[in-house]
Amino acid sequence: MPQVTTADDNTEKAVATEPRDDRRDRAATQRLCALTRRELPTSELLRFVAGPDERIYLDLARRLPGRGVWITADRESVAAAIKSGAFQRSLKRQVEVPPDLAEQLEGLLIRRAAQSIAMVKKAGCLVTGFDKVSATIERGDAAVLVHGMDAASGGRHKLDLKLRAVCKAGGRLALIFDCLNIDELSLAIGRPNVVHAALKPGGVTDRFIEDAVRLAQYRLGVGTGGDDRTKRTMAGATGSAHSGDAAAGGDDPQAQDGEAAS
Repeated sequence: MPQVTTADDNTEKAVATEPRDDRRDRAATQRLCALTRRELPTSELLRFVAGPDERIYLDLARRLPGRGVWITADRESVAAAIKSGAFQRSLKRQVEVPPDLAEQLEGLLIRRAAQSIAMVKKAGCLVTGFDKVSATIERGDAAVLVHGMDAASGGRHKLDLKLRAVCKAGGRLALIFDCLNIDELSLAIGRPNVVHAALKPGGVTDRFIEDAVRLAQYRLGVGTGGDDRTKRTMAGATGSAHSGDAAAGGDDPQAQDGEAAS
């Protein structure tokens, strides 16, 4: 496949009046969405390329050769790009786009988040079980709190309040995610009925944060009208710090969640 530039010509035109150094910095971090024609940070976009078989593939690492097609990184935008022919227009030729590409991408992002949290466990930086998670938060050792999407609100709320209090005292944002359901968390971690998990600081935890933010963005539409919670989470992503809100509730966590300490 021939190597060609991935920068959109219109991006350069849009910043032609800026100083040269500013244009370089901006070109390195922003691209034009082929669907909306809006210039966005690359963190809010997905890059696609056409393979030798003239089929569209996701370039999540943004390293594949060939002209890139940048689409706002949410499911609604990807589905609209398929329907409108944005891939073909951007590449100026006919390419095959799987009709279920939007669904395929969500599955891929779920698998990446699951693989990332599995690596956190392998590195010895993960704690599960309500009591152990609570104790980890109290010691100030929890960098990230993860709940199953279908976890009961009572247990989530109590752990969230505790983490926020500890983080506020330490001058940092509370990182709270619920991007995987209980079955997905349990399978990834290799333990039954994992409802809550605390992740300790480390490079593997940073990788999970990146993948969890990307999945939340894809589902909720950050950058294109996503809710305030997700926007705040995404805003902190560049500094490895995200805020999150959990559902309110006050029931007994152990009676609600049924998770064995582990």
